[in-house]
Amino acid sequence: MRLVTDPEGEAGPLAHLDALHRLARHLARSPADAEDLVQETYARAFRGAGGFTPGTQLRAWLFRILRNAFLDQRRREGRLPVEPAAGEAAIDRPDPAAADGLLRGDAELERLRRVVGEEIEAALGTLTEDSRTVVLLDLEGLSEVEIAEVMGCAPGTVKSRLFRARATLRERLADYRPEGT
Repeated sequence: MRLVTDPEGEAGPLAHLDALHRLARHLARSPADAEDLVQETYARAFRGAGGFTPGTQLRAWLFRILRNAFLDQRRREGRLPVEPAAGEAAIDRPDPAAADGLLRGDAELERLRRVVGEEIEAALGTLTEDSRTVVLLDLEGLSEVEIAEVMGCAPGTVKSRLFRARATLRERLADYRPEGT
């Protein structure tokens, strides 16, 4: 397993660092715990590099390692899924003022983006751990087959979890739907 792009142009494991960190942040609910989880993921990946089959989905393999490391950590701690405390601020959200766009600098628009972002974060937090993970992996662009590999379940299970999770999110975020939809 290479750390950088291989000669055929396939991205190495470090190319997936940001995506792994995004999922870890949502699972661990703490920036420090998320960093530890990503570090553990890479440590396990490098120790188990011999078990990786070249030509298969490296990204899905890394996400599965991350999820398994998270579940192992939770089992060791004997904890149940952690839901955000009432009024808890979203974790490590990028500064909207730094985003590119035509209306950048409009303070009211930036405030609205933060509020909507917090509502989306809160809605995601109401999902079960498996449902939240499936949605986040879908947002990362993994196929249903890749998500099934990460989650250790059948693709049909992924489809049903995605369907139910999206329906729950639609219900919880109904106030943000454009009129006429």
